[in-house]
Amino acid sequence: MNQTSKYRFTIISPVYNEEGNVGRLAEELGKFMEFSKEPSVCVLFVNDGSADDSLQLIKDECSKRRNFFYISLSHRTGLSGAIKAGFDNCFSDFVGYIDADLQTTPEDFNLLLPYIIDYPLVMGIRANRKDSGWKNFQSKFANGFRKMFTHDGAQDTGCPLKIMQTAYAKRIPMFTGMHRFFPALIQLQEGGKMKQIPVRHFPRTAGVSKYNVWNRLIGPLKDCFAYRWMKKRYINYSVGEQNINS
Repeated sequence: MNQTSKYRFTIISPVYNEEGNVGRLAEELGKFMEFSKEPSVCVLFVNDGSADDSLQLIKDECSKRRNFFYISLSHRTGLSGAIKAGFDNCFSDFVGYIDADLQTTPEDFNLLLPYIIDYPLVMGIRANRKDSGWKNFQSKFANGFRKMFTHDGAQDTGCPLKIMQTAYAKRIPMFTGMHRFFPALIQLQEGGKMKQIPVRHFPRTAGVSKYNVWNRLIGPLKDCFAYRWMKKRYINYSVGEQNINS
C-alpha cells in the first residue's frame, strides 16, 4: 500500500542539491503539521538526482517522523519531472507543492486549504517578493508573455506554493517546463478552476538558485508554443455511465 493513501493531504517537495535547506525544511514542515487546518497530512520528498548529501539528509529526516516519506530518482529530471514523480506517487485526496529553498513557508498552506474543496487548484501569489530586481524583471516578462498565450488569469504562476485536488493533478499532461502552466492545464479539464491567494515570500538563506536567464526567461517563451500545440490536441472526456465499480 502506498503510504500517502492513509492521508488526505500530501505535501510534495522536490529536492535538488539542497543539503543546506533539508533540515530546516523538515523542521518547518513538522511545525506546520501541528496546526494545519487539514490534520491528516504527510510529506513526500522527491530527490531529483542530487549530487550532494541531500538524499542522506532526507533519509535521516524521514527516519525521525512517521508521516515523512521520500522517493529518489535515479537521475536528474528537472523540476517538472520531479513534480510529476510526486503526483504519480501520491494517493491522498489533495496534493500540495513547495520548493525546498523555503522562499515560501509551509505555514501559508493554511491560507490555501480552506478553498481546496471548491477549487481544483489553489495557488499562492508572492507578495513583496524578496528576489533581485533583475530576477523579478525576468519573471514578470516571462509571466506576461505566458498570460498572453494562455489567457489563464494567473498572476504568479511561478509561485512555489500550490494545492491541487489529486485527481486533477494526475491528469495534467507533463512535459519539461509544464510546471509553469499548471493554471492553464487545470483549466483545460472539465470543471477546472483556480483560486489565487497572496502568500509571504522570503530571501533564500542557503544553497543557490537553479535558475538562470535560459530557464527563467528563454525556456518559458519556447514552452508557450509547446502549450499552444498541446492545447489544440488535448483530450477531455467524462464518463456518463459505468459498471466497472459496481
